[in-house]
Amino acid sequence: MYYILNLLFLGFLSSLVSASEETDIVVYGDGSGGVTAAVQAARMGKKVVLVSQYGHLGGLTSSGLGWTDIGNTAILGGLSREFYHKVYKYYLNDKAWNHQPRNLYQNKNQGRGLALDPKSELASAFEPKVAEAVFDAMVKEAGVRVIKGRLDLKRGVEKVEKKIIAIRLEGGTVLKAKMFIDASYEGDLLAAAGVSFSVGRESNSEFKESGNGITGRARKNQMRKGIDPYVIKGKPESGLLPGVNVTMGGEVGDGDHRLQAYCYRMVLTRHASNRVMVKKPLGYKDEDYELLFRTIEKGKKGGFFKTSMMPNLKTDSNNTGGVSCDFIGGNYGDGWDWTTLSHGEREVVAAKHRDWQLGLVWTLQNHSRVPEKVREIHAGWGLPKDEFKDNGHWPYNLYVREGRRMRSDLVMTENHCRGKLAVVDPVGMGAYTLDSHNTQRFVYKGMVQNEGDIQRSLGGKPYGISYRSIVPKSGECENLLVPWALSSTHIAFGSIRMEPVYMVLGQSAGTAASIALDRDCSVQSVPYDILRHRLLSDGQRLPALVK
Repeated sequence: MYYILNLLFLGFLSSLVSASEETDIVVYGDGSGGVTAAVQAARMGKKVVLVSQYGHLGGLTSSGLGWTDIGNTAILGGLSREFYHKVYKYYLNDKAWNHQPRNLYQNKNQGRGLALDPKSELASAFEPKVAEAVFDAMVKEAGVRVIKGRLDLKRGVEKVEKKIIAIRLEGGTVLKAKMFIDASYEGDLLAAAGVSFSVGRESNSEFKESGNGITGRARKNQMRKGIDPYVIKGKPESGLLPGVNVTMGGEVGDGDHRLQAYCYRMVLTRHASNRVMVKKPLGYKDEDYELLFRTIEKGKKGGFFKTSMMPNLKTDSNNTGGVSCDFIGGNYGDGWDWTTLSHGEREVVAAKHRDWQLGLVWTLQNHSRVPEKVREIHAGWGLPKDEFKDNGHWPYNLYVREGRRMRSDLVMTENHCRGKLAVVDPVGMGAYTLDSHNTQRFVYKGMVQNEGDIQRSLGGKPYGISYRSIVPKSGECENLLVPWALSSTHIAFGSIRMEPVYMVLGQSAGTAASIALDRDCSVQSVPYDILRHRLLSDGQRLPALVK
């Protein structure tokens, strides 16, 4: 009997490994732009499978990034506007305010207008669980099939000539389709399909930019002056503190391999009935926080993480200052970076980012080297009980601010964002600041300095994003679109990477994939006039064409 049961079990496993599904369009990546790509294609009558790596839809938008960086709401249209409007409508219901009365919510979004704006009927600040619920409803209503899984990074793509035929997930599930959309933050699918890409920072000279490459000492989010970089102060022979480099590795404007820092967008609360206090992480080491201690010794008392308030007394706590949430240098090393790692290796790196931030909060609240007044300032912050319930109340997604960037026939640059170069085939708009976080720490005149932070305003003026930047270069892959890890330089991506733009480009990718199917043509051959007409008819906001 045992032998028979064992054979049946092995047969069951075999059926799982060989499981396959055929559909019109596969969207790989469960972020906000993956959702809008899938929903748009489904609304255009296509059979769509959305592959969710985390089992939770929305990516950063539902993982703590509740204070939205838009730049200008004029860029929002179609599904992006629909999302922010649905969230706004949710908060009109008094039952939505279960931890504070609505009239006591400070309805501001970093000087960018009202977080819950009755004029536009859009919400730019919201709780993660609310964002996820809205995404879930949109996907369900559109009839999108969601499968949890991750791309097999070693043998994940079956390609015949210039077309992807199928992708394979870990565990063996095979998804066959006519069109594919890589909506992942890492650009894993495009890389597995043999599409050209870049990682790191281009030199300023390559595309005639001014904000790319090594920046020199950061002007913002910089270390306090005079912080000693050595394990024993004043003694270089004792070695450098963790995460500090000897030099910045080149001249200002030079390109390099470094990635801007990642972090989790922490969601914190001081509301006692909805709070879990932060515990000291396993493996905590005092030396990892030596730069924090020395920063406090130089007089810094607060502002080690943002406390931007979302509804119901919760924060979107992002990086701010020289020592904060960003785990600078933690996403790359000698011979590796986040994009080169396996899924399991990324989990290890993500856990280090998580523990750095939990350790930061615990240290500020409890450590004996932190003055009592500083501990009092940070006392009371904890994790919200009603968020991320199946993940220890911690966000699902690490903020992968930048990974691979496709290298296509057109590369979006700083000059496109500033309007110095025309975009003749726009499929969406951006407007946010050219924004990069720090990439490294190094020794400058005997003290620690941060390098890589750049924040250059575009004045909120929208710019067009080219269709050619979201499709591979001609001759590489004819049935793949890439709405996030698109063809862009590092500094231009600093603006384009914002979540609202990701949603916009996701919808445009879903539209283009559907049109390519209907016309039986490559994504590179989709007629722009037909694409533009459909985008506008679905409410997408596009700039006027340059005559």
